[in-house]
Amino acid sequence: MTTLLRVEGATRRFGGVHALRDVGLDVREGETHAVIGPNGAGKSTLFKLIGGQLAATSGTITYAGRRIDRLPPHRRARQGIAIAFQDAPVFRGMTVAENAMVGAHAVTSAGPLSAILRLPRHVKDEAFIRTTAAAALRRVALDDWADRPAEDLPLGLQRALQIARALCGRPRLLLLDEPASGLRGPERSALAELIEDLRGEGMSILLVEHDVAFVARLADRVTVLDLGRVIATGSYQSVRTDPAVITAYLGGHG
Repeated sequence: MTTLLRVEGATRRFGGVHALRDVGLDVREGETHAVIGPNGAGKSTLFKLIGGQLAATSGTITYAGRRIDRLPPHRRARQGIAIAFQDAPVFRGMTVAENAMVGAHAVTSAGPLSAILRLPRHVKDEAFIRTTAAAALRRVALDDWADRPAEDLPLGLQRALQIARALCGRPRLLLLDEPASGLRGPERSALAELIEDLRGEGMSILLVEHDVAFVARLADRVTVLDLGRVIATGSYQSVRTDPAVITAYLGGHG
């Protein structure tokens, strides 16, 4: 299986504190790779290094064979990396469709002058954005909600909307930041089914998550962080029995 994303020797310091130290990780084409670990393990920092919201102190990040660690987030988005952050809000006062359309702007190139003058490039981009958003909402079963205020969505459907917004960028790699956080059982199950479907269609997914049962259901491989270091990588069944993982994360419960 071809490697799509590779992180090598990633280190991030905040002053004298290491949030990450020499972290290595790879995501293969068409797999779901989960990152787990206790609070303060460095999961969010790693996620932001990959997305471009933070810069690494040292190390490299390669995507589709090209280094991207010096690229800003919007350039990474155009290359096919999309992010659904746990705390990304819905835009109140906008419809569900308009919220989804925000994600498509990341991969269009017409500027504000083009929009003001209604130049052909803007008209073409506008049609692309609307079509892409409608397809993404159908993909996550939110098309019936398209014209309703986004703030009316229950939490589980807000998470689906965040994924739809990310899908509007037509990514090859989807980064999901604790998507199951705060969800009830049926909402969590519906979200897991959506992620399974996306993976089945060939999407590569990097999942940062606290919910171990959610990870066990979805992940092809798991990387475990503790105190900014990788302490185990492998199938869920293999890492759950690793003594270091049991001590650091699972509290001795396996």
